[in-house]
Amino acid sequence: MTSTGTTSPDVRRATTLAASAIDLTKTYGSGETAVRALDGVSVGIEAWQFTAIMGPSGSGKSTLMHLLAGLDGATSGRVFLGDTELTGLSDKQLTTLRRRAVGFVFQAFNLLPTLTASQNIRLPLDLAGQKVDADWERTIIDGLGLSDRLGHRPGELSGGQQQRVALARALVTRPDVIFADEPTGALDSTTGAEVLGMLRRAVDEWGQTVVMVTHDPNAAAVADRVLLLADGQLAGEILDPDADAILAAVRDLGKAL
Repeated sequence: MTSTGTTSPDVRRATTLAASAIDLTKTYGSGETAVRALDGVSVGIEAWQFTAIMGPSGSGKSTLMHLLAGLDGATSGRVFLGDTELTGLSDKQLTTLRRRAVGFVFQAFNLLPTLTASQNIRLPLDLAGQKVDADWERTIIDGLGLSDRLGHRPGELSGGQQQRVALARALVTRPDVIFADEPTGALDSTTGAEVLGMLRRAVDEWGQTVVMVTHDPNAAAVADRVLLLADGQLAGEILDPDADAILAAVRDLGKAL
């Protein structure tokens, strides 16, 4: 199922939303050299669902994710994480909110090389001054198959194992939303599929919300919904996606630009 057009701001009242944007615009630079990365985007990210964001290079997909996650500020428009409006929050308030409500998984694993896997996993809790929920930590460590790797440093782990540690780190605070930016980009196809399966489990078994930026139709097909961006605008969505439908939609977007 594919639909096109910008989602109405009223989507905030239609369902339970983990994140949302209303008339979101982001411009880099000024004058003749200004680049409008997002141009009036309104969208809702449903809670407890797996949403993928796709589009041609330069379409604004990473910018949208960064604004929804509070990693960057909008030029205009409004951004919400749950019921909390991010627009206008101070840097300190944003940092506190991200530590409590957001988990991140990146293409570069961003693990500290001098820390063990266990220490890397617990790092967000240490930074926030929070205690470890031992039962929850054990659930995700066992679920991600990391029980026998906790004493290893990143350099002693495979790429797939490092990404599992990064995912465990994202999950350990029980965030409202996990944002994943090309999480399989540095992995081979088999290991990438394993990581996608774990993100899927995080939604289905652990009640998380996942938002993933990807260029890979096969990765996006794991999601419940694919948002399509083109030239800084929402260009449509695919519900219950499969790789062929996604590939065709992205190809059509590329031809239209």
